Amino acid sequence: MSGNRGVAYVRQNVVEVRSIPFPKLEDPRGRRIEHGAILKCVTTNICGSDQHMVRGRTTANEGLILGHEITGEVLEVGRDVERLKKGDLVSVPFNVACGRCRSCMEQQTGVCLSVNPSRAGGAYGYVDMGGWIGGQAEYVLVPYADFNLLKFPDRDQALEKIRDLTCLSDILPTGYHGAVTAGVGPGSTVYVAGAGPVGLAAAASARLLGAAVVIVGDVNVKRLEHAETVGFDTVNLSLDTSLADQIEQILGEPEVDCAIDAVGFEARGHGHDGAQHEAPATVLSSLMEVTRVAGRIGVPGLYVTDDPGAVDQAAKRGALSIRFGLGWAKAHSFFTGQTPVMKYNRALMQAILWNKIDIAKVVGVQMISLDDSPAGYAQFDAGVPKKFVIDPHGMFNVSV
Repeated sequence: MSGNRGVAYVRQNVVEVRSIPFPKLEDPRGRRIEHGAILKCVTTNICGSDQHMVRGRTTANEGLILGHEITGEVLEVGRDVERLKKGDLVSVPFNVACGRCRSCMEQQTGVCLSVNPSRAGGAYGYVDMGGWIGGQAEYVLVPYADFNLLKFPDRDQALEKIRDLTCLSDILPTGYHGAVTAGVGPGSTVYVAGAGPVGLAAAASARLLGAAVVIVGDVNVKRLEHAETVGFDTVNLSLDTSLADQIEQILGEPEVDCAIDAVGFEARGHGHDGAQHEAPATVLSSLMEVTRVAGRIGVPGLYVTDDPGAVDQAAKRGALSIRFGLGWAKAHSFFTGQTPVMKYNRALMQAILWNKIDIAKVVGVQMISLDDSPAGYAQFDAGVPKKFVIDPHGMFNVSV
């Protein structure tokens, strides 16, 4: 077997499907890795983090093969792989992790110290994350396979629930991490900034954790309408009415117990005029205003160290002007960073298999073909309330 195709970043706002090499049991520096596995990609999702690169908001180079949300079938394993075999169906955490360093030993797989020579943390198909080839492709390599891969217990059951299980690679654990680090528990009132897939995954996670009320805010009316249809209260941040006032209309008070930033560095300002303009610190500042004293704020939304397309020089360096004094005065706790997917994915798999969470419905999963992935990127960028999932081998007979 030698053929492979993948979704490549070409230039700002342009991706295309290209022929690429079939993966080898080699790391990005060409060293043989007997701990790896080669997978047939069963599903592979388009993520908002991918969109940041496609919009030209990172230093990604032309030709980068995208994709870090992968579910696959094991085709080949290296000599040192002991727990997996050909034919196993597995979920791939977007974190590339070795399982051996101090970070991995402490379940902080998002900042593995071994898989990226330039910084802590690795990921598939992402700029500055170790050079690992992305999985929006027909086939992909996964290193440290015994450690990284989550095997589904029953193949037929997994294929029946693939629309939900495909969310285990990133957005569901990421949303759950945001809710957990924000301190969501039984009876909590929760505000989630952002009605995209990660925001809705955070909202669904808050509901799974027992929240009494979950409020989702956005400037995108279609996404808010979808959030309402799947059972969440909403606030429209394009209105001139303040966020605090809209929360008070729902709760009877202008503050929540817990808040989650699922937007990140490309946030828009609040209000009719502000919603048209980028304001990268607006979400964090607003969350400090509406979170009660001694409350916690989870930040699964992506922030970057370099943003060449930022609105000002400070933001280009990842420096944001936020009301940190307000957060200090209110004794807030902030929790940031890449989600350590393996900390949560097995339990969330069980929640899916036992029908405790209907994540595909909540985030609006729509399956598309590999060839239709550029159209999926364009629709996602336009703000449709969908989570596009690529079916690289036509296993599920889908189209845009």
